[in-house]
Amino acid sequence: MAVSPVILGPSEVSALLRSEDLIPRLEEALVRFSAGSITQPLRTIIPLEKHNGFFLAMPAYSPHDDVLATKLLTFYQREPSSSHPNHMSSILLFDPACGSLQAVLDGNVITVRRTAAVSAIATKVRVWSRTKTNTEKFARTVRGPVRVCDSVKEAVQGADVIVTVTRSMEPVLFGEWVKPGAHINAVGACRPDWREMDDELMKKAVVYVDSREAALKESGDVILSGAEIFSELGDVVNGTKPALSERTSVFKSLGMGIQDAVSAKLVFDHWKARP
Repeated sequence: MAVSPVILGPSEVSALLRSEDLIPRLEEALVRFSAGSITQPLRTIIPLEKHNGFFLAMPAYSPHDDVLATKLLTFYQREPSSSHPNHMSSILLFDPACGSLQAVLDGNVITVRRTAAVSAIATKVRVWSRTKTNTEKFARTVRGPVRVCDSVKEAVQGADVIVTVTRSMEPVLFGEWVKPGAHINAVGACRPDWREMDDELMKKAVVYVDSREAALKESGDVILSGAEIFSELGDVVNGTKPALSERTSVFKSLGMGIQDAVSAKLVFDHWKARP
């Protein structure tokens, strides 16, 4: 008999997804992905040219975790004044044994938290945005000292850890501003013709990625700079590749379906275990 899937919205997902549980699960998934034990094709991307947006499907299957899921995502290049969000997503979680749909989960909370978990964001933050209201809003939501800067250069000079999360089509972060030994988590610019970092930075840094195949297909920072990828993150977690912490390093994060799948399974398992 068919059973209706569970629907878990943003508030339920937020309450059930805890960082202390999520981070070790994602580390394990990254290791298994780099070891070749996870099935995850490149995401399907459909341009919505009429509406200046994209539709993406990100399926993944992990036999070890017994998880089968796909994230369906739309994102648009909208003006900051738009009343609609730039990103919207849902994650469909299936029972791998019989193929039935178990749950539909809000994907926005999962995307934010799994991205933060794999990016290792620093606790002391300096922040810059083209839109000052965005930086001020961000500063109010972060615990700890935050300084709103007037330029990218001011925000990054002397920083040990830099996080870029933009939809930029041209570099906003330049190698001459980045001190030797700094680490950059580059989360934005997820199209082959978009850039966040210039050639100088990409070529002098040790470049790590979540998926080598995806980076060579989708990351403009990697493709257009001609930078060499040193390692997938999973190989570093597994200890088969070194971290090279004394070098300037870049982690180019495009996000992976398995990250969403494992996160969704964790939320669903917590939901089932409720008293």
